[in-house]
Amino acid sequence: MREIETKYRVEDLEEVLLALKTAGVELGEPVFQDDQAYAPAGWRPEMGKVGRTFARLRSLDSGAHVFTTKTPLANSMECAEHETVVADRDQMHAAVLAMGYEPTVRIVKHRRTGAAGPIGVCVDTVEDVGTFVELELVIDDDRDGLTVQAELDAWARGLGVELERTTDTYDTLVRAAA
Repeated sequence: MREIETKYRVEDLEEVLLALKTAGVELGEPVFQDDQAYAPAGWRPEMGKVGRTFARLRSLDSGAHVFTTKTPLANSMECAEHETVVADRDQMHAAVLAMGYEPTVRIVKHRRTGAAGPIGVCVDTVEDVGTFVELELVIDDDRDGLTVQAELDAWARGLGVELERTTDTYDTLVRAAA
């Protein structure tokens, strides 16, 4: 499976929420997410992300924990992804370290999710970074990732609100804000 996404910084949250509602997107209640990001040992941002596998350990306010790996393909917003629920965050953290990964940044956010057909829509308020809209499409075929990103961008632009597209992932944005 590949997750392909586009991300936009939001200046006027109420305007965006209204535009999403008008587009038929029903957003759920905010969910607290506490993410620890991991990189391969010795990795540095100037080395780039494409072709390297990164990991994330997420805890939700429900008490659930989710472990994810992402391997960026054409760019950091198109990734081969694997994800599973884990029972014990501390044990999973220790296992990730034992596999040779190093903790990078902590990403704390409140996320509201919805959908526009097959497109996942997330509205994220990220601590110390701001508010974003993220559009995600999970595919299992050979469509070109850049073409899919262009289609997601066209959908976002069709909302008719001011959105500033970013190609940075949350870990990059949090690292830059620190």
